[in-house]
Amino acid sequence: MNVCILSGKGGTGKTTVSVNLAVLLKTDYIDCDVEEPNGFLFLGPEHVTKENVPVDYPVFDKTKCTLCGNCASACEFHALANTKKSILLFPELCHGCHACELVCAPEAIGYRQRMVGVVEHGEAKGVRCARGVLNIGENMAVPVIRRLLGSLAPAKHRILDCAPGTSCNVTTTLKHADAAVVITEPTVFGLHDMSLAVELLQKRNIPFGVVINKSGGTDRLIEHYCLAHSIPLFGRIPFSRTAAQAYSRGELIGELPEMKSAFEQIARNMKEAFAWN
Repeated sequence: MNVCILSGKGGTGKTTVSVNLAVLLKTDYIDCDVEEPNGFLFLGPEHVTKENVPVDYPVFDKTKCTLCGNCASACEFHALANTKKSILLFPELCHGCHACELVCAPEAIGYRQRMVGVVEHGEAKGVRCARGVLNIGENMAVPVIRRLLGSLAPAKHRILDCAPGTSCNVTTTLKHADAAVVITEPTVFGLHDMSLAVELLQKRNIPFGVVINKSGGTDRLIEHYCLAHSIPLFGRIPFSRTAAQAYSRGELIGELPEMKSAFEQIARNMKEAFAWN
């Protein structure tokens, strides 16, 4: 079973919950937030292997190119421009979809590859873990996410740590989801962005529940929303200065005495809701 951990916004504690649940449940941990893959900071994996992630980009045979501009017109990502003297390529915008090749009548287009990121695998705390890392300056995370999710060894259960928000980075990961957990904060902003994630999961027909992070214990904003929409509330993680200090040191807060019971309750409710076994 693949359980995606997501949030409507950044900073809710999505990665914090993901790594702690992975260690508690002894599942594989996969960091799909390739633009900010912070899970390894807490797990500290050993024996890490790396694999480059390539994408195709077009190259033009000037002896065949007629400068008709059909390739630039076909590129919906605006990675090509026809200057009437040459075809300019903006490689960071190219998705490697090969549409330009399909419309090139003189067959003047070939392809080379450039590296946009890496995929890493390792082990830590009895957990197999993997992550994708997008190269600095690149803006296409999806090829790295696809390579990461396509490189995984067979596993009974996995925690997939999604990117924040509801962008294509998240929807790409959700294609592999059997269930999901939405992490939110007990604030108006947290509720608004959580509702976007909820809408996405409902459209995908993915079963899910909610975890409230940084809870003061008396806040009811998220709880009332979940009750009104028949959404399971898996638990609350209390707001804690001790937890914040442990987090800043790269430690697992689920091992703190004041946090242990909260994570154990979330794990129990998850397993019951998702028919874990």
